[in-house]
Amino acid sequence: MSLQLQPGTTTVGFIGLGVMGNSMAGHIAKAGYELHVYTRTAAKAKQLLEQGAIWHDTPAKLAAASDVIITMVGFPQDVDELYNGENGLIRHAKEGAYLIDMTTSSPLLAKRIYEAAATKGLHVLDAPVSGGDIGARNAALSIMVGADEQVFENVLPLLKLMGSNIVRQGEPGAGQHTKMCNQIVIASNMIGVCESIAYAKKAGLNPKTVLASIETGAAGSWSLSNLGPRIIDGNFEPGFYVKHFIKDMGIALEAAREMGMDTPGLAQAHSLYQQLAELGHEDEGTQALYKLWDN
Repeated sequence: MSLQLQPGTTTVGFIGLGVMGNSMAGHIAKAGYELHVYTRTAAKAKQLLEQGAIWHDTPAKLAAASDVIITMVGFPQDVDELYNGENGLIRHAKEGAYLIDMTTSSPLLAKRIYEAAATKGLHVLDAPVSGGDIGARNAALSIMVGADEQVFENVLPLLKLMGSNIVRQGEPGAGQHTKMCNQIVIASNMIGVCESIAYAKKAGLNPKTVLASIETGAAGSWSLSNLGPRIIDGNFEPGFYVKHFIKDMGIALEAAREMGMDTPGLAQAHSLYQQLAELGHEDEGTQALYKLWDN
């Protein structure tokens, strides 16, 4: 099962050139790997094509050309179709190929994909990420991996091009379960970040100087330090979409129910973000939750 990842000889396919995927694929191209990309229109991959990437108009064609395929799409149903559909990766990938799904998706779906791929001689990893657009641009993502141990070791050099904190959490599905832990923390934390900034404004304080005092103490968090300033500046552009966060929280709520676990903080955050989406903000960044207090 040995795979020697070598720039110039290993071909890497990338599907999902969104806010984060474009940067992640760019790091792979800059490292010298032959990069293949799939998008519905070539124009969406323009920047990568200018760097030498090769565009395909179907996932099947990309799969046939790639030794390693990385996917980062929107929703579990997209993952299911991409891997298991008629034009899907499992049907069309080369025998022995490595398929790395970096979408935040269902742990149960990750296991099903792993089992289906194994019957075709394919190696699957679920490897969701955290760090948003900033982490993707800086190749500093946290990557949470569920995979067979040797499979993980084989592709680790490639993962290191995109992330700085890469941990194998266990067997297939474990990466997705770990990402659910991550999203549960963020969900309640974002409520606290938004309420804190709203409170500072109501109290007549300067939110920027408040942030300078609290972000290095016990209240400190990635969301406070990176999204707090965006909130204060009125910047609600997506580093991570509200609609995708709602999807993630829904997966976590379902997985918790399957385990017989109550998650009231997560449920409250999910409800608030659904309110935000109903107000028309689903395509903004998660920091747009602040708009529920900004009145």
